[in-house]
Amino acid sequence: MFRRRSQAESAPEETAESVEDVRGPEAPKGRPTPKRSEAQANRKTRVTPPKGRKEATRVARQRAREDREAQRQALITGDERGLPLRDKGPLRRFCRDFVDSRFTAAEFFLPSAVLILILSIMPSTTLKNVSLLGWAAAIALIVLDSIRLNYTLKKQLRERFPDANLKGCTPYALMRSLQMRRLRLPKPQVARGEKP
Repeated sequence: MFRRRSQAESAPEETAESVEDVRGPEAPKGRPTPKRSEAQANRKTRVTPPKGRKEATRVARQRAREDREAQRQALITGDERGLPLRDKGPLRRFCRDFVDSRFTAAEFFLPSAVLILILSIMPSTTLKNVSLLGWAAAIALIVLDSIRLNYTLKKQLRERFPDANLKGCTPYALMRSLQMRRLRLPKPQVARGEKP
């Protein structure tokens, strides 16, 4: 403020020279500086707020609809990028492939339950007793098969992903095994008998 003009003008030149020395005199800046008109045009095209509340809700619904459609397509095709968070990652992918590559007793529970229910409404006492035994056998078979699936899946996961956190993988696989193969989402990507 109270300096002479010559000292005040020489100070910025020294700082500018020191900044150039840090970057290097021949080093390029990396990209050309955009013109002001281009920068303003980019700013205007990026953010276009809705005109009113109704317009904002319409835009939000449209975006949600597009997100749901993309997620549905990812569930059908098995595309990792669009899957929901619970289905993402190599661990979950391996669990899905492990379950899909084998027959499980739990996936046949619904068809067998329909058959057992039909037997239970028959007037014959013998058929009703058979249906009770059918319920007990189906539940025991599902429990034993789930224990076997849980044990073998944990062993495979420890071998393939030794450092990964395996929390939640086996319940995910068991819930998938309860569904009929045709109704599973994401759709099975491996054939039965194929190694995951």
